[in-house]
Amino acid sequence: MIRPLCLLFDCDGTLVDSEPLLAAEMAASLTRLGLPFQASDYIGEFRGSRFRNIVAVLEDRYGSVDPLHLAETETTMRSNLNRRLETELTAITGAREALLALANYPCGVVSNGPENKIVTSLKAIGFADFFGTHLYSGYTAKCWKPDPRLYLHAANLMGFDAEDCIAIDDALVGVRAALDAGMTVIHLNRYPDAEETPEGAIMISSMYQLPTVIENLAHTRAMDDRQVAHAR
Repeated sequence: MIRPLCLLFDCDGTLVDSEPLLAAEMAASLTRLGLPFQASDYIGEFRGSRFRNIVAVLEDRYGSVDPLHLAETETTMRSNLNRRLETELTAITGAREALLALANYPCGVVSNGPENKIVTSLKAIGFADFFGTHLYSGYTAKCWKPDPRLYLHAANLMGFDAEDCIAIDDALVGVRAALDAGMTVIHLNRYPDAEETPEGAIMISSMYQLPTVIENLAHTRAMDDRQVAHAR
């Protein structure tokens, strides 16, 4: 019996080019809050990290901020970001073509972002139909990458074991989370000159490469399953 594969996609930076918008809104909001932050800091140091984890690092550097003011700032920031996502968001180059080529595989989205942000992003670029209700947010699961439990949570709800899942993620926090979850991991390394793909992950530099890599993995898996079946 050939076991089916499940594809679990990160959202920001993997499917949608939301990170420049997020970085700009975060920089403006955090700087007003008294935590100096530039958009380049997100891309360079914090890409893929949970907002409150970023705040915690900045508070260690620059001092604590009022929790109520922080909560209000985050609410305003997310509201501004969602408005921009609806009108300014674009897809990662090659993502649409990859999803169309891989439409026969069960697919889900696994993101550190809130679920309403995932929904807004996917709808804005016409990707929602690829995933249906298979959207898994750290805020819903109450765990965030690099914690492997978020990927394991998604796999469980989709009815797959970790070994039957392929995770596709651009951020190192996500790649490490999926590796620790025991999944096959494809790292979309969009910054190969500055970022090293962790050991154990498969690197691609473009989403156009993804269908071929997935099909090769599926072919190898099918051959292994047939050999096991014959051995019995």
